[in-house]
Amino acid sequence: MMKKQRIRRQRTLILCLLFLSVVAPIVFLADRLSRLPRSLDRKGFAEDVGGITRSMDALQLTQETEEGLKEPDRVVYSVGDDSTVNDTGNGSGVNAGGNKMPLQKILSFDGGKEQPDQTTGQEQHNGDLHSQAQQVDDVKIREMKDDLITARAYLSFAPPKSNSHLVKELKMRIKEIDRVVGLTNKDSKLSQIAMQRKRAMEATLAKASKIYPDCHAMSMRLRAMAYNTEEQLRSQVNEAYFLIQLAARTFPKGLHCLSMRLTSDYFNLQPGNQEFPNRHKVQQPDLYHYAIFSDNILACAVVVNSTVTNAMEPEKVVFHVVTDALNYPAMMMWFLTNPPGEATIEIKNMDDLKWLPSIFHSLLMQPVSRDPRYSSALNHLRFYLPQVFPSLNKILFLDHDVVVQRDLMKLWKVNMKGKVNGAVETCSADNSFHRLGTYVNFKEPSLAESFDPNACTWAFGMNMFDLRKWRQRKLMDIYHKWLQMGNRSLLMKEGTLPLGQLTFYNQTVALDRRWHVLGLGNDPTVERGAIERAPVVHYDGNMKPWLEIGIPKYKGYWNRFLNFNQPFLQQCNIHG
Repeated sequence: MMKKQRIRRQRTLILCLLFLSVVAPIVFLADRLSRLPRSLDRKGFAEDVGGITRSMDALQLTQETEEGLKEPDRVVYSVGDDSTVNDTGNGSGVNAGGNKMPLQKILSFDGGKEQPDQTTGQEQHNGDLHSQAQQVDDVKIREMKDDLITARAYLSFAPPKSNSHLVKELKMRIKEIDRVVGLTNKDSKLSQIAMQRKRAMEATLAKASKIYPDCHAMSMRLRAMAYNTEEQLRSQVNEAYFLIQLAARTFPKGLHCLSMRLTSDYFNLQPGNQEFPNRHKVQQPDLYHYAIFSDNILACAVVVNSTVTNAMEPEKVVFHVVTDALNYPAMMMWFLTNPPGEATIEIKNMDDLKWLPSIFHSLLMQPVSRDPRYSSALNHLRFYLPQVFPSLNKILFLDHDVVVQRDLMKLWKVNMKGKVNGAVETCSADNSFHRLGTYVNFKEPSLAESFDPNACTWAFGMNMFDLRKWRQRKLMDIYHKWLQMGNRSLLMKEGTLPLGQLTFYNQTVALDRRWHVLGLGNDPTVERGAIERAPVVHYDGNMKPWLEIGIPKYKGYWNRFLNFNQPFLQQCNIHG
C-alpha cells in the first residue's frame, strides 16, 4: 500500500514538473512580448523574419555563385548608434515601405519601452552621414572603372589566342565589373555582390602585376589606349557636330509638303480672294507695328498667334511679314485661311523691293560662308527696315524663332534715350564671353581704333527700332561699309550679328533682360521660372522647335500656339 502511494506521488511530481516546463516559458515569453515597442507588431515581426530568411538565402546564393571569393566583412552596430542600417540583408533596418530607419527607433533596451524620436539636428546628422556614404560609393565606382582600364591593359599583354588561367580570369572579372558599373545608378547603393566583385578584381590585378611587372610597358600601353580613346572621342564629337549642322540646315519633309499644298491652293483662288482686310492700317504710324522676315510658314504662324493671343489691344496690332518669292504664295494662303483675329497682317515679297541697291545683291551672291543661313538675303534685309517701311516711325522686329508670352505694348513706351536700337544685352560682369572681341577681329587696325573689344554685345530677336533716328544717322551706309570690308578679309565672324554689333555701336539702349530670354535652341539648362516669366522666349541656336533635334522640354511653349487639327497640318502629317 505504501509503495503504491509513493509511486503515485512520484507520478504527480513528474506531471507537475512537466506542466511547469511547458507553461513557464509561455508565460515568460508573453511577458517579454508585451514589453516590446509597438512598432514591432506581428506584421512587422513577420516581415522582419521574412527579410532575414530572404537575406540568408541571398547570401547563400552569393557564396555559391562566387565560389572562392572572400566572405564580405560584417558590420556590427552598437546600441545607441545613430547611423542608419544600410545592410538590407539584416531585415531590421527597413520598414514596411522599404525605407531605412534609424536603429534606435527600431530596437529599445530600456525596460522594454520605446525610446523617443531623435531631434531634427540628429536627423540632419543622419542625412550628412548618408551623403558621405554616397560619396564613398561614387569613389568606389570610379575605382572600378579604373580597374577595368588596367585589366584591359594587362589583357593586351597576353599573346594572341592565349587561353591561360590568368587570361580567363581577367576576362571574367572584366565582364563582372562591366555589369556592375552598367547596372549601378548615380545615387544607388553598392551591393555586397558588387563589393565582392571589386575585391575579386583587385586580387586578379595583383596576380597580373606579378606576372607582368614591367611598369614601362604598362605605361606605354595605357598611353596608347588613352590616345586611341581621345581620337575616337574627337571623331565622334566632329560627327555629332556635323550631323547637328546638317539637321539644322535640312528642310523638314512636313514643311515642304505644307508649302506645296498651300501654294497650289493659293493659285486656285480668285484674284479678289487674294487680299487681306484692313489694308489701310498698314501705313498708320500710331499703331503697334511688328516686322517678321522669314521663309518658314509655321514659325511665322507661331509668332503671329502668340503675339495676338497675348495682346491687350489686338485691333491695334499690325504684322509685316516679308518673305521670298518662292514662299510668298504659301505664306499668303496660310494667313488667308488662318487670319490673326482682330489684328492686321501684310505679306511682302522681297523680290518686289526693286529699290534695293546693287551692292546688296552683288555681295550676297558671292558669299564667303558655306552655311546659307549666314548669307540669307532675308537675314540681311533687316538692315533696310527704314526703306522697307518708309511711313513708319517705330517698329518691333521679331525673329521667326521666338514665342511671345506677354503683351508687348509697353515696349513702345520705353525711353530710347536718343538711340536707334533697343535690345537685351547678352554679356555678364563675371566673364568675358559675349563681348565685342569674341565676334570681331581686333587685329584689324580700323576696328581697334573705332571699337572697344570689351563692349557688351546685344541680341537680335526682339529689337525695338526708332526708324526716324536710323534714317537721320544714315546707318545703312555704315552697314554697307562693314559688309564690304568683311567680304574682303576675315574681319568678323559669319552672320548678321557681328555686322549688327558694328552698325549699331553706341546706338543701342539696353532693355531689361527679363523681356527677352534666350537659349531655348541650344541650352537645356535655362531655368523654367525665367522662361515662364519672360514676355519673349527665343529658340536661338540649331535646335529649333520645329526640328526633330529640338530640345523636347522646350517644345511645349512653341506647340501650344499651333492648331495641329488644322487640315493642312494633318494632310502633311505635322504633329506636336
